[in-house]
Amino acid sequence: MKPVKRNILEQVLASTTEPVLIVSVDQADWPVTFANTAFAPIGGGDVTGKPFADVIEEIAGRELALEVSESVRSGQETSFPVESGSREYLLVLRPLLSEGDDRARNYAAYWRGSSGSSTAGSAEMHHALLKAKRRNRDLSRDDPVTGLLNGRAFRDVFEHDWAVAARDKGRLSLVVFTLKEFDAYVEVFGRHASDSCLRRVGSAIRRCLRRASDVVARPNGACFVALSHASDEDGVREFAARISTSVRELGLHHPRSSSSKFVTVDFEVAVADTADKDRTAAEFLDSLLGTVAE
Repeated sequence: MKPVKRNILEQVLASTTEPVLIVSVDQADWPVTFANTAFAPIGGGDVTGKPFADVIEEIAGRELALEVSESVRSGQETSFPVESGSREYLLVLRPLLSEGDDRARNYAAYWRGSSGSSTAGSAEMHHALLKAKRRNRDLSRDDPVTGLLNGRAFRDVFEHDWAVAARDKGRLSLVVFTLKEFDAYVEVFGRHASDSCLRRVGSAIRRCLRRASDVVARPNGACFVALSHASDEDGVREFAARISTSVRELGLHHPRSSSSKFVTVDFEVAVADTADKDRTAAEFLDSLLGTVAE
């Protein structure tokens, strides 16, 4: 069977009444490469070329943009209920695999309306199925204490983003945050309070991420690592310092801290030149995390 030409497919997508976006996830910032006419009322204009996470954030808020970004990174189909204006949609994200690819280079985003009883019922069933699949995926990718990515999942994300950045000879920034004297905190307050502390610190870091395409994980213990697509080291250090301030401002009492009466973090910044052929993504990550075990 002969493949359908691109311009024919674009004409078909442009004429459908269902809002559709095509996103290139093998390029930095995941730009929108196609938006049909039906998407204009939702997106408020032409979104072609804009980072996908930014488009979602403008429409549905930062929290959903973060969830969508994490789902896209997982490489699986998923869906989310979304409200836009006075309408409700089911946002379905579907990887588009080409022959020979083991990972999708493009994603389709369908905004399916809930009008009509049969349509609504089928959409609800579809969402329930994908939600169950996402829950199963999250069990293997999420840190059980904080809900952030675990070390193994973060490694997959970093190696993927490294490969994407390397094609453009770009740079990636990593910041490792370590809770100061956390063993002493555990001794005073016990495991349950310590887990609560880790969750609150993880949430504080996640809220401070500059863009929804950035990622934070908890590889192990009292360590967090954030991946940023910024390449300016001074800017990344300012970003890390703001996160450090946000953690301190949580006001989590630490009676055995030698530097502050509250829980605080140290941080280390590293900017990776992905064009460096002498070091792989795994080697770079291992050298930064040092003895932090996954």
